[in-house]
Amino acid sequence: MTVVVLAVVLPAWADSTLGSDADVLRPRVPADLILEARGWTNPLEATDANIEKGKAIFLGKAFCATCHGRDGRGLGDIQALRGRLPRNFTDQIWQAARTDGELFWILKNGSPGTDMAPFIPLVLTEEEAGRCCSSCVR
Repeated sequence: MTVVVLAVVLPAWADSTLGSDADVLRPRVPADLILEARGWTNPLEATDANIEKGKAIFLGKAFCATCHGRDGRGLGDIQALRGRLPRNFTDQIWQAARTDGELFWILKNGSPGTDMAPFIPLVLTEEEAGRCCSSCVR
């Protein structure tokens, strides 16, 4: 008797729980700085006015949408990107795993091993970064 086994292998991005890359739950803040980063809390409340200002920054001045998409899902199909792909901010597992402090640290220091450069203070003020964290990323 002959047994035929068929298997379907899907790329990592096919599983919506993984976000933009297979190591979605691995922090991008270096291990020796993660506790400090997690200690930061966003002083801005998620009011309608702050959310609207944050969206305007995300789509405009900070040009976040260039890599993360207008909807925050991350653009994994950009040929020039290397290393880890832009985060999918709509991934609920990722949202639960990352703190605002970690997001702020990335905006201030960039994301090691990716094309994400530091944005504070070169592009954004700390207040603008806080608005982005509380409105668009969250």
